[in-house]
Amino acid sequence: MSKIISPQVEFSSLLSQMKAVTPEVFAADGAFLNLLEGRWQEPGKPRPFTSPVDGTELGSLPMLDHATALRAVQAAKKEAADWARVDLDERKRKVQDCLDQLRQHVELTGKLIMWEIGKTYKLGFTDIDRAIEGVQWYVDNIEGLLGSRKPLGLVSNIASWNYPMSVLLHAVLVQVLCGNSVIAKTPTDGGFISLSLTFAIARRCGLPVTLVSGSGGELSDVLVKNDAVDCLSFVGGRYNGRNIADALSSEHKRYMLEMEGVNTYGIWNFSDWDGLADQLKKGYDYGKQRCTAYVRFVVERRLFPQFVETYWNTIKGLKVGNPTLVDSADDKLPDLAFGPVINRAQAEDLDRLYADALKTGATPIYEGKLDESLFLPGQDMSAYRAPRALVNLPRQSELYFKEPFGPIDSIVLVDRVEELVGEMNISNGALVGALASDDEKWAQRTAKEVRAFKMGINKLRSRGDREEVFGGLGESWKGAFVGGALLVEAVTEGDKPILGNFEEATLLPEKI
Repeated sequence: MSKIISPQVEFSSLLSQMKAVTPEVFAADGAFLNLLEGRWQEPGKPRPFTSPVDGTELGSLPMLDHATALRAVQAAKKEAADWARVDLDERKRKVQDCLDQLRQHVELTGKLIMWEIGKTYKLGFTDIDRAIEGVQWYVDNIEGLLGSRKPLGLVSNIASWNYPMSVLLHAVLVQVLCGNSVIAKTPTDGGFISLSLTFAIARRCGLPVTLVSGSGGELSDVLVKNDAVDCLSFVGGRYNGRNIADALSSEHKRYMLEMEGVNTYGIWNFSDWDGLADQLKKGYDYGKQRCTAYVRFVVERRLFPQFVETYWNTIKGLKVGNPTLVDSADDKLPDLAFGPVINRAQAEDLDRLYADALKTGATPIYEGKLDESLFLPGQDMSAYRAPRALVNLPRQSELYFKEPFGPIDSIVLVDRVEELVGEMNISNGALVGALASDDEKWAQRTAKEVRAFKMGINKLRSRGDREEVFGGLGESWKGAFVGGALLVEAVTEGDKPILGNFEEATLLPEKI
C-alpha cells in the first residue's frame, strides 16, 4: 500500500489556517503581500515558488522593485526615532505579547516550514520553538544586558533560508526589543510564507517591523548601502558576504556578516567510536544544510579502518525521504534523518561538486541510495540526495576548499599533528570545529591552533542559544559578534568597545 500525505500537514489546509490567523497577509485574489509602511500591501511581481518536498507550487513570492523597496526602507527609518523613545518596559510588554501569540501558532509555523524548506516536522518545530524561547531569555534579562546603551536606528536583515525563525526572526525581535526599527528581506529560496505569518503577528503587537521580498540585484543596494540603514545583519554565502563587506568598507555603519567556512572535525589518538557514531548521526540534521555542519573529517591515518567502519554503520542507517508521508491518516509523521535539500538547483550543484572531486582523483567510500518506499509513487524527487563521502580529496578539487551545504562528507588522512592542524584550517577561518582524542589535554592545547570561533572537544559545537556568544574567524565572519550580551551590544551604542572580526583587528570575548 502506498503512502499518503498526512492530513495534519496537508498544505492547502495549512494555508487556510494561515488565512484565518493572518488574513492581512493576502490580497483579495489570495496573492501574498509585502509588509511596508506599517501595512500589508504591494504584491510586486509574483514569482512562482515550489516546495522542495515534492515540487508542489505553494504560491508566489511578491518580488519588489528597487523603487518600492526604497519606500519600505525610508518608512522603516521614520519609525526608528519614535520607537527608540518608547519606554523599555513597554517594549518588553509588546515583545512579550508577540511571543505569547507566536506560541499559539508554533504547530502551524513549523508545518509551513516543512513545505517551504523541506525540514522534517521535528526540525521545523524546533526552529520556531528555539526562536521564541531564545527571545524570551532576552526579554527576561534585557535590563542587565542593555544598561544605558541606546539603539542604533534602523537595522536591515538579509538572511539565508535554512533557519527563518531561530536565526532571522530571533534576531529581528531582539533588535526591536533593544529599541531599533527593523526591515528584513525574505529569503528567495524559501521561508517567506512562515515569515509572513510571524511578522504579521509582530506587527499586530505594535512592533516596528517591515518584511519585503525581492531579488538581491533589485534590493541589495537599498538594504545594504542606503543612508537610512544604520546596521546590517547578513547570513549567507562567502561570495555575497565579501561583496557586502567591500561595499561597507567605506561606510560608517555597524554590520554583522555571517558567512560560510569549512567546519572540520579532527580525530587523533582516539577510541570512543560509539560516541563518535552518535555525533555523526546528529551531524546529519537537515542534510548538513547548516552553517555549523561538519563536512570535513581529518583523521589520523592509522585510525582510518575504525573510522570508516563507524561511518558506514552509522550513515547507512539514516532514512532520507518525504517528511510529510504516512501509511495511514492517524500515523505520526515519519522519523527521518532529513528530507530534500533546498531545491533541484542545489541538488544538481552537489552532483557537480561530487563529479568534479572524482574527476580530480578523490576516492568514493560511501554512496547512499534513496529508498523509494519513503516517497509517493511518481513524485518529484529532484531535490533529494542520499549521503555521499569521499577520501583523498585533492587540492585541485573545488570541494577541497568549499562547504558543500548538503550531504557530502570528505575525509582527509594525516600522519602528523602539524598536518592535522593545517587541514583543519583549510578555509582560513570557520564558525565551529572539533577535536576528538583520548588525550583531552592534548586536544585542548591543539584546539587553540585551529582557526574556528568555537571548538568542541570530543563533541560537536553549535551556534548556541541565549547567553552563548557566536561569531567566526578569518573569512567566515566580518563585523560584530552576536549571541548573549554581544547581540545586544551589536545593535546598540554605548561606551564599551564592540567585539568582532573587523578589518583593522579581531576583538574576541574572554570566554567562547
